[in-house]
Amino acid sequence: MSISETNALETWRNLPALQQPDYADLDQLRQIIEVLRQRPGLVFATEIERLTKEIARAGSGDSFVLMGGDCAETFASTTEAQIRLKIQTMLQMGVVLSYGAALPVVKIGRIAGQYAKPRTNALETREGVSLPAYRGDAVNGIGFSASEREADPARLLEMYQHCSATLNLMRAFTKGGFADLNLVHTWNEGFTSNPAYARYESLAADIQRALRFMVASGAEIDGLKDVDFYASHEALLLEYESAMVRKDPLSGQLYNTSGHFLWIGERTRIPEGAHVELLSKVRNPIGVKLGPTGTAEDVLQLASKLNPANEPGKFTVITRMGADKIADVLPPVLERVKAEGIAVTWLTDPMHGNTIHTSSGIKTRHFDTVMREVEGFFVAHRQVGTVAGGLHIELTGDDVTEVLGGAFDLNELDLEERYESLVDPRLNHQQSLEMAFKVAELL
Repeated sequence: MSISETNALETWRNLPALQQPDYADLDQLRQIIEVLRQRPGLVFATEIERLTKEIARAGSGDSFVLMGGDCAETFASTTEAQIRLKIQTMLQMGVVLSYGAALPVVKIGRIAGQYAKPRTNALETREGVSLPAYRGDAVNGIGFSASEREADPARLLEMYQHCSATLNLMRAFTKGGFADLNLVHTWNEGFTSNPAYARYESLAADIQRALRFMVASGAEIDGLKDVDFYASHEALLLEYESAMVRKDPLSGQLYNTSGHFLWIGERTRIPEGAHVELLSKVRNPIGVKLGPTGTAEDVLQLASKLNPANEPGKFTVITRMGADKIADVLPPVLERVKAEGIAVTWLTDPMHGNTIHTSSGIKTRHFDTVMREVEGFFVAHRQVGTVAGGLHIELTGDDVTEVLGGAFDLNELDLEERYESLVDPRLNHQQSLEMAFKVAELL
């Protein structure tokens, strides 16, 4: 980019920038940022533009977005096994949704970039000692010591390396034969017995019968042997996100190459804030989280900043109202935005508005409550005549015990068996499949 283009991109520095790390060594930060500016982009302009078109189709009801993955990725979890299990879970959910609802499913992982998290409190206090809160592996360490909790700019470069490795493996899995629909049965191998698994096996058998019929009929089915799988994360760390912007040599447009789809969180969606300013400069499809205090006016202001041309697929609103509030809060927002003719793809995040703590202080969610918000999302859209475009959830491919309920009816004591998330609780593999079947019925 030219100096003038770089300066135009840096206007976010003059605006309020919330939830940013407090780096002690600014010289080291500048050096790391300069290194990142010289590194290759992680995703490509053609991929980003293709995703924008797919999200636009979801906004009109011609497809459905499935976005899922870890609450917060960790450097330690960048392993082949854990990445494969996450992708496998998303592929299975996609098959259930697509086959059950007769709709194409746009698969977007919370992956290859979700290494930073906003925090309600800047400090964490234990036994009278206060230290900076853990903000994700991209910022500091989980260990409760002054050295671990210090914001370290070198972690930004380490994050880039982990993102690159994850994307390489993700592309290998989804384009190298692992996503072949002929393997729908093998995706379930190694998982324990559960009603959701039995139901999935029945569906997989139906799919394989259909595939055999197509082959016998002479149909060409090579297009079913791989899938497009996109990467997304919350664009929280402004220094990193700014450093990853590249100018496409063919179109001359600016793209944030840290991920295909980026979103702005509930805490940072200020229309005149730094996050909105930075992401308004790039061609990526952009999402915004909208909580129970969000209004139609908020959506309209954000749309005018992030999608002034009103381009379908460019602007997504991810609602996170809470199961007890969505029926009252969401319909008026949908009605006003619809009346204004704003191009929006609506997703539901049923996780973040339904977090609770057990009697022993463990942060969790209940599967039934999460599903109530999903159902409320669909009801609101039917009521107003708008499109329920997709699902945004925190999940893992592992058999963790972090969310109550589900077919195995996990209770508070069960949570202590395999609670592994460092920040928020995630649906495990079986709960993710259960949700996919329920959402397919809603669709």
